[in-house]
Amino acid sequence: MPLLIVLALMALPFVEIWLMVLIGQQIGPAWTIVALFALTASGTLVVRRAGTKAFREADAAMRTGQQPQRGVLDTVMLMVGGILLIIPGFLTGALGALMALPFTRPLLRWAFSGWAERRMKKMRERAEREFATLGVHVPGQAPGDRPGRAGNGKVIQGHIVDDGPER
Repeated sequence: MPLLIVLALMALPFVEIWLMVLIGQQIGPAWTIVALFALTASGTLVVRRAGTKAFREADAAMRTGQQPQRGVLDTVMLMVGGILLIIPGFLTGALGALMALPFTRPLLRWAFSGWAERRMKKMRERAEREFATLGVHVPGQAPGDRPGRAGNGKVIQGHIVDDGPER
C-alpha cells in the first residue's frame, strides 16, 4: 500500500499537466489559466476561513474549559480541501472542492468514520494477537483466552535465596 501511494504521488504532476492540456484545448489557454487562478484563490479563502473557525472554536473551548463542540474532522477536511485547491491543477482542485463543499463533507465524514473504525478494529486485533504471543494480559481479554497459555503470566524458573532477617 505505501508503494502504491508513492507511485500515485509521483504520477500526480503528469496527470495534472495532461488534464491542463486537455482542458486548455477545450476552453483555451487563457480560460485555463483563469480557472487555475480561481481554484487557487478559492483554496486560499477556504484555508483562511477554516483557520479562523478553528481558532475561534479552540479559543471558546479553552475559555470555558470544555471540549470543542464541533468535530475536528470538519475543520481538518476544510484545511486539506483548501490546500488541495491551492495546489495548481484540476484533479487536486476537484478533490479539494469535494472536501471543502458543505454538502459533500457529511458523506466524506461517514466514509472516513467507517474506515477509521475498521482500521482501529484491525489494529486492536493485531495488538491482542502480538500481546498474547508474548504472554501479556490485554485489558478486556480473559486470562484463559490466550492461545497456548494458562494462568495470568509467564513462569520463570529460579530459586529463593534467604539472606537472613530483613532490617
